[in-house]
Amino acid sequence: MPVLVVKDGPGPGTQVPAQLQRIPIPLLSPTSDCTGKTVKGRVVHKGPLVSMGEDNYVLKTVIQEEDSQQNMSPEHSSINIILFGALAKDYSESVSQGDMLLVTGFTVGNSPTAQKDKLHACNLQLAGDDAWMYVWPSTVSPRASVPRKRTSPASTEVTKAVKVVKYTYVPLSDLKPGVVVNVYAVVTFFKQPFRTKGTDYCSTLKITDQSNKKVGCTIFCDKLEEHPKIFKMGDVIRLHRVKTQLFNGAISLLTSHGFSVVTFDGMVGSPVVPRTSSGSFKFGEEDCQVVEALRTWAANQSLVPAEPCVPLSAVQPKTYFDLTCQLLATAPVDSSCTLLKVWDGSKCPHPLLDVFVEPNTLEGSPTLSKDMANLTANVLVYDNHVEVARQFKPGSYLRIYNLHAVPGASRLPSNDSGQSDQTGHLGFHLHGGTSYGRGLRVLPEDSPDILDLKRILETFSESDINDSSMFEVWSTPPESFERTCDHTVEQVSLAEVKSRGPPQVFHVQAQLKSYQPQRLYQSLKLFCHKCKTIRDVPDDVTVGGLFSEAQKDIGPCNNGYWTLVLPLPRELPSESPSRTLTLLMSSQLMGKGKAKELIFLKGATLEETCRIASAYSNIVPVTSPQGTMTPLDLSAPFLFRGTKRYYGCKQCSQLKVGESLGEGVEVWDEKSVADALGVQLLQYGLLMKLELQDGTGSLEALLWRDAESFFHVSAEDAAADQEAQDRVQETMDRLCPPGSSTAERPWMDLCLSAYTVEENGQRRACYQICHTDTRGTNPHTHPYAAPSDT
Repeated sequence: MPVLVVKDGPGPGTQVPAQLQRIPIPLLSPTSDCTGKTVKGRVVHKGPLVSMGEDNYVLKTVIQEEDSQQNMSPEHSSINIILFGALAKDYSESVSQGDMLLVTGFTVGNSPTAQKDKLHACNLQLAGDDAWMYVWPSTVSPRASVPRKRTSPASTEVTKAVKVVKYTYVPLSDLKPGVVVNVYAVVTFFKQPFRTKGTDYCSTLKITDQSNKKVGCTIFCDKLEEHPKIFKMGDVIRLHRVKTQLFNGAISLLTSHGFSVVTFDGMVGSPVVPRTSSGSFKFGEEDCQVVEALRTWAANQSLVPAEPCVPLSAVQPKTYFDLTCQLLATAPVDSSCTLLKVWDGSKCPHPLLDVFVEPNTLEGSPTLSKDMANLTANVLVYDNHVEVARQFKPGSYLRIYNLHAVPGASRLPSNDSGQSDQTGHLGFHLHGGTSYGRGLRVLPEDSPDILDLKRILETFSESDINDSSMFEVWSTPPESFERTCDHTVEQVSLAEVKSRGPPQVFHVQAQLKSYQPQRLYQSLKLFCHKCKTIRDVPDDVTVGGLFSEAQKDIGPCNNGYWTLVLPLPRELPSESPSRTLTLLMSSQLMGKGKAKELIFLKGATLEETCRIASAYSNIVPVTSPQGTMTPLDLSAPFLFRGTKRYYGCKQCSQLKVGESLGEGVEVWDEKSVADALGVQLLQYGLLMKLELQDGTGSLEALLWRDAESFFHVSAEDAAADQEAQDRVQETMDRLCPPGSSTAERPWMDLCLSAYTVEENGQRRACYQICHTDTRGTNPHTHPYAAPSDT
């Protein structure tokens, strides 16, 4: 696991292997084939070396691709690298910020900090004997290619001689006033940080430990992010350098010079992952044991509420409760009140209050679907919580503490419209102040509560509920209405299109004013031709969670398949029990010499499945409830073919896996595998809403049925291939250049299909772009162009 340092000039040493191929950082994805590949960049950040136990280290660093520094943003050109074990220690001693680094033998994973640090959505992970790093010190030309090891036995001896600080932790029952101590404890009550009259933020806690002593703690920090990251009662907390004091006859704790804090999820069995904003902290196996012991003790003492949060489906009027939810939209109501529109995937049994705000003040999607009532809750946030709430972004996951379910609309600010009709409706208020722990905060993406919520919300994206406003105008034109246009139809203006009405096909010339979604990967959809439902393509975090859940099934498969069981080493000392990877092959296909054409895989992670799929034609991930092999939940892909993933429809599939598999099948592809498993195959599609304009007006039209010919890209390829995704992006940048004026945008010849849909009992005209591609655009002015456009 060497870190090899290139020195200036010729000399003995190992050359960088010539067969290694460099892959640009922007092209990295979790499905990238990293065999024989390298990534190169300059070290722009070097984190501290964190000890997780004896000879077990972790270090995070960031490199930036130097070729891209001038023309690409950090989210494309900079990436986190996580180093493990001896490699992390070697790197810490050998590499400095500013050095040029080339790495090989890495794996690519999703970065849990991408939204926070605005770097690449993936990270590189290096561990084991296959990981190598070549370093060009900042004073050495990166063209040199003769490496040497920078570390020496002498430097190693010096490192071993460094004194390791040993912390002593005091039981809460042994605390004496006027001393500085370190403690481990369980949180029994907490308040979110609030701004003091000075420059600090203050938060208060109540904690206890196995001594059954309950102690209050007051924390002052000038930065909000330095306060303890506590999400619920029962979380474990470690406090270093807190001062004891006697207040009202009782011992309490107060922050002192050098104070630091680390918190952990308090749930028994959850990963022991430190939560802290500190750049350096020590956490080893001994600490892990302390956390586990406190978790077990707290669970036996009933210190943790059985259900810390209440779903909307269980809310009763006039009660106070904690809510875990996703933020859909936000809007200011007045200077002391902000509206949050949230949902948690459950339906409240009571009619919910509708709060009116001006549409231009609303940020995000205002509702899930007009046809789905009582799923979107309106939360009114007051007073000291407004400042925090207005920093939240739609799509974030929140926990709201001490939320009040208020019947009626008598107290609603700025809501004169329709109050008499809503007197029996339920509203939600987060009152001012911090009594009873009242407050709200964003939950991290790796929170176990978030993973559960994501899985719940994912089930709704497969039905008629969609999180994009374009679906509110989505409806497929009647199949009987099908006309073609070769642009011989008379060209008309957008104003004439709207005045003539459906059903017709129009030929127009227009410019692109705007489009949704702005993040083009969100335009990828999965479509069932049988039941006509559309769902989003799930992200790797969601799919990875489904794979992790399936790993809990450790029972055997009794389907008569040929089975190979491979034990896997534990990734972390705390991981228990050791995992096994099971490969199953059809005896019927083995008899035909086609065993490798269809492999069933049990117990693998998403990343392991992608690696295996790169070497075999068809990989089907399975589980075995009650000993019977079956594909995973169809929220996950049922088939992996190389870099491509295929999904099935939950409503229309009738799963079956038997030994008599695929009789008469000559070629195994996604269709034949789906038929053999009883899966209704979902098709990939591209769905966008384009706002068109000419000098006579504007019009919104969907791009769906003919999106592939519009972009000259297969939606299936766009789901798996970066080059195809880039072509879609390039097309949109050409039609609507970022920062461009109207006059700079090209004119397009388009066919619009106009049709009528019924929505909420009313008929309305909708439009789709059809029979159109983007190979040619007209850069000149248009007969309907407004004077300002020219």
